[in-house]
Amino acid sequence: MIVIVMGVTGSGKTTTGRLLAEQLGWLFADADDFHPGVNVEKMRRGIPLDDDDRRPWLERLREKIDAWIAANENVVLACSALKRSYREELDAGPQVRFVYLKGRAELIAKRLAARHGHFAGAQILPGQFADLEEPKDAVTVDISPAPTEIVTEIRAKLGVA
Repeated sequence: MIVIVMGVTGSGKTTTGRLLAEQLGWLFADADDFHPGVNVEKMRRGIPLDDDDRRPWLERLREKIDAWIAANENVVLACSALKRSYREELDAGPQVRFVYLKGRAELIAKRLAARHGHFAGAQILPGQFADLEEPKDAVTVDISPAPTEIVTEIRAKLGVA
Protein backbone atom coordinates (compact mmCIF):
# COMPACT_ATOMS: atom_id res chain seq x y z
CA MET A 1 0.00 0.00 0.00
CA ILE A 2 1.10 3.56 -0.73
CA VAL A 3 -0.38 6.06 1.73
CA ILE A 4 -0.11 9.65 0.54
CA VAL A 5 -0.40 12.05 3.46
CA MET A 6 -1.53 15.32 1.88
CA GLY A 7 -2.36 18.90 2.82
CA VAL A 8 -1.05 22.44 2.71
CA THR A 9 2.40 23.40 3.93
CA GLY A 10 2.57 23.29 7.72
CA SER A 11 -0.31 20.83 8.12
CA GLY A 12 2.03 18.18 9.52
CA LYS A 13 2.54 15.91 6.53
CA THR A 14 6.16 15.07 7.33
CA THR A 15 5.69 14.69 11.08
CA THR A 16 2.55 12.59 10.70
CA GLY A 17 3.91 10.61 7.77
CA ARG A 18 7.17 9.73 9.52
CA LEU A 19 5.34 8.64 12.66
CA LEU A 20 2.85 6.55 10.67
CA ALA A 21 5.64 4.87 8.70
CA GLU A 22 7.62 4.23 11.87
CA GLN A 23 4.65 2.63 13.64
CA LEU A 24 3.87 0.42 10.64
CA GLY A 25 7.49 -0.45 9.84
CA TRP A 26 7.04 1.00 6.33
CA LEU A 27 9.29 3.18 4.20
CA PHE A 28 8.82 6.95 4.43
CA ALA A 29 9.39 9.43 1.61
CA ASP A 30 8.91 13.18 1.42
CA ALA A 31 7.72 14.52 -1.92
CA ASP A 32 9.70 17.72 -1.28
CA ASP A 33 12.84 15.67 -1.94
CA PHE A 34 11.68 15.12 -5.53
CA HIS A 35 11.35 18.83 -6.42
CA PRO A 36 13.88 20.18 -8.89
CA GLY A 37 16.20 22.80 -7.38
CA VAL A 38 14.51 25.63 -9.26
CA ASN A 39 11.21 24.81 -7.50
CA VAL A 40 12.84 24.74 -4.09
CA GLU A 41 14.44 28.12 -4.75
CA LYS A 42 11.10 29.62 -5.84
CA MET A 43 9.40 28.38 -2.67
CA ARG A 44 12.28 29.61 -0.53
CA ARG A 45 11.74 33.08 -2.01
CA GLY A 46 7.98 32.86 -1.34
CA ILE A 47 7.03 32.46 -4.99
CA PRO A 48 4.13 30.03 -5.43
CA LEU A 49 4.63 27.16 -7.84
CA ASP A 50 2.32 26.87 -10.82
CA ASP A 51 1.15 23.79 -12.69
CA ASP A 52 4.09 24.00 -15.12
CA ASP A 53 6.52 24.00 -12.18
CA ARG A 54 4.79 21.00 -10.63
CA ARG A 55 4.50 18.87 -13.79
CA PRO A 56 8.03 17.32 -13.75
CA TRP A 57 7.77 16.88 -9.97
CA LEU A 58 4.48 15.00 -10.29
CA GLU A 59 5.90 12.85 -13.11
CA ARG A 60 8.87 11.89 -10.91
CA LEU A 61 6.58 11.05 -8.03
CA ARG A 62 4.32 8.90 -10.22
CA GLU A 63 7.34 6.97 -11.51
CA LYS A 64 8.46 6.36 -7.94
CA ILE A 65 4.96 5.25 -6.86
CA ASP A 66 4.80 2.84 -9.81
CA ALA A 67 8.21 1.44 -8.82
CA TRP A 68 7.14 0.97 -5.19
CA ILE A 69 4.00 -0.85 -6.29
CA ALA A 70 5.98 -3.05 -8.69
CA ALA A 71 8.38 -3.92 -5.84
CA ASN A 72 5.41 -4.61 -3.51
CA GLU A 73 6.68 -1.98 -1.05
CA ASN A 74 4.57 -0.35 1.66
CA VAL A 75 5.31 3.38 1.73
CA VAL A 76 4.04 6.52 3.40
CA LEU A 77 4.59 9.53 1.13
CA ALA A 78 4.21 13.08 2.48
CA CYS A 79 2.97 15.16 -0.46
CA SER A 80 0.88 18.31 -0.73
CA ALA A 81 -1.24 16.95 -3.64
CA LEU A 82 -3.40 20.06 -3.39
CA LYS A 83 -5.36 19.77 -6.64
CA ARG A 84 -7.58 16.94 -7.79
CA SER A 85 -5.56 16.72 -11.03
CA TYR A 86 -2.37 16.18 -9.00
CA ARG A 87 -4.00 13.38 -7.01
CA GLU A 88 -5.24 11.82 -10.24
CA GLU A 89 -1.65 11.85 -11.55
CA LEU A 90 -0.40 10.14 -8.38
CA ASP A 91 -3.26 7.64 -8.09
CA ALA A 92 -1.70 4.50 -9.57
CA GLY A 93 -4.59 2.25 -8.56
CA PRO A 94 -6.18 0.57 -5.56
CA GLN A 95 -2.83 0.31 -3.75
CA VAL A 96 -2.78 4.11 -3.31
CA ARG A 97 -4.73 5.75 -0.47
CA PHE A 98 -4.89 9.46 0.30
CA VAL A 99 -5.01 10.89 3.82
CA TYR A 100 -5.96 14.57 4.01
CA LEU A 101 -4.63 16.54 6.97
CA LYS A 102 -7.23 19.25 7.39
CA GLY A 103 -6.70 22.34 9.49
CA ARG A 104 -7.60 25.98 9.90
CA ALA A 105 -5.34 28.57 8.28
CA GLU A 106 -4.78 30.33 11.63
CA LEU A 107 -3.46 27.16 13.30
CA ILE A 108 -1.22 26.32 10.35
CA ALA A 109 0.16 29.88 10.16
CA LYS A 110 1.04 29.67 13.86
CA ARG A 111 2.87 26.39 13.27
CA LEU A 112 4.75 27.83 10.32
CA ALA A 113 5.85 30.83 12.37
CA ALA A 114 7.46 28.42 14.85
CA ARG A 115 9.07 26.22 12.19
CA HIS A 116 12.74 26.72 11.33
CA GLY A 117 14.96 25.30 8.61
CA HIS A 118 12.26 24.50 6.03
CA PHE A 119 12.26 26.21 2.66
CA ALA A 120 8.47 26.69 2.57
CA GLY A 121 7.40 29.46 4.92
CA ALA A 122 4.19 31.18 5.90
CA GLN A 123 4.35 33.49 2.86
CA ILE A 124 3.22 30.65 0.56
CA LEU A 125 0.30 29.57 2.77
CA PRO A 126 -2.36 31.80 1.14
CA GLY A 127 -1.42 30.39 -2.27
CA GLN A 128 -1.57 26.86 -0.91
CA PHE A 129 -5.10 27.39 0.40
CA ALA A 130 -6.08 29.05 -2.89
CA ASP A 131 -4.84 25.97 -4.80
CA LEU A 132 -6.35 23.44 -2.37
CA GLU A 133 -9.19 21.37 -3.79
CA GLU A 134 -10.32 19.37 -0.78
CA PRO A 135 -10.56 15.68 -1.64
CA LYS A 136 -13.92 13.95 -1.44
CA ASP A 137 -12.52 10.40 -1.43
CA ALA A 138 -9.62 10.67 1.03
CA VAL A 139 -9.39 9.72 4.66
CA THR A 140 -9.76 13.13 6.33
CA VAL A 141 -8.34 13.89 9.76
CA ASP A 142 -8.27 17.07 11.81
CA ILE A 143 -4.76 18.31 12.61
CA SER A 144 -5.61 19.84 16.00
CA PRO A 145 -4.77 16.76 18.14
CA ALA A 146 -1.25 15.56 18.91
CA PRO A 147 0.53 13.68 16.09
CA THR A 148 0.22 10.34 17.93
CA GLU A 149 -3.56 10.80 18.12
CA ILE A 150 -3.72 11.74 14.44
CA VAL A 151 -1.76 8.61 13.48
CA THR A 152 -4.01 6.42 15.63
CA GLU A 153 -7.03 7.84 13.80
CA ILE A 154 -5.40 7.35 10.39
CA ARG A 155 -4.54 3.72 11.17
CA ALA A 156 -8.08 3.01 12.32
CA LYS A 157 -9.63 4.64 9.23
CA LEU A 158 -7.25 2.83 6.87
CA GLY A 159 -7.57 -0.47 8.73
CA VAL A 160 -3.81 -0.96 9.03
CA ALA A 161 -2.30 -2.61 12.09
